[in-house]
Amino acid sequence: MQTRTAGFLLVALSGASFGALGLFARLAYAAGTDMPTLLFLRFTLAGLVLTGVMVAKGGTWPRGRLLGGLILLGAVGYFTEGSVYFIALQHASAGLVALLLYLFPALVAVIQVALGREHLSRPRWLAVALALCGTALTVDPGPDAKPLGIALGVLSAVIYAIYVLSSARVAGPAGPLAASTVVPLSAGAAFGALMLVKGPSFPQTPGGWAAVMGLALLSTVVAMLTFFAGLKRIGPVNTSLLSTLEPVMAVVLGALFLGERLSLRQGLGGLLILVAVVVLARSDSSRPEAGAAGA
Repeated sequence: MQTRTAGFLLVALSGASFGALGLFARLAYAAGTDMPTLLFLRFTLAGLVLTGVMVAKGGTWPRGRLLGGLILLGAVGYFTEGSVYFIALQHASAGLVALLLYLFPALVAVIQVALGREHLSRPRWLAVALALCGTALTVDPGPDAKPLGIALGVLSAVIYAIYVLSSARVAGPAGPLAASTVVPLSAGAAFGALMLVKGPSFPQTPGGWAAVMGLALLSTVVAMLTFFAGLKRIGPVNTSLLSTLEPVMAVVLGALFLGERLSLRQGLGGLLILVAVVVLARSDSSRPEAGAAGA
């Protein structure tokens, strides 16, 4: 029970940390950087910090097929999802893009059930329904959202659902710290190659660099460590549903710091998402999560 409670708290912290991602990205874009440079800086800085933690703690680096799987998660999975998500941020508000991304919990649940890896209790199906309804209510495009931004937001949800399911089977055996180190380093290398092809475009102001550091430390180092640690404890479906705290945080931060509109409808949707989190946390599931570590 304590392990599951810790898992819920870790994933909640991860969702809140990821929720600041859109804010930091918008600030960095305003300071003159572009998507490949921003994501190269984000993942490389985060990877170097986590490498230092690994060395200090005497952690064991994964090898063989396990290392190859983690590299693919970063260089292919995170590279693809990150590219789509950050391009979407240039065509729609940070809050809207984050909310569209959070179609992925329902996708994870449906895929797991379809593959026979998961059996959802009634409370967890209720949590899925509440999270979907909350997301539908909070998706309020507004006059500045372009169809391309909305389409890319939905696509990022599909890609991220596949990433979460893959992470559950690959990252668990490696351990949270090793996975959280190898994945961003691999993603950073992939974005570095793209940056070299396009030419680097670094932030032109101290505020822009501060946003890059926030993106690397809070929205990557803290977010990924807590994500993988929570995923190991509570499995992919619970993790993806609980992560719906991220769009709530993204909408609030967008309204506070970016002047993005927060409507009553979005507030109600955010409330439903929070209720879904509470329902999920209170649900009593004695069956181990399929796809979790050791499965």
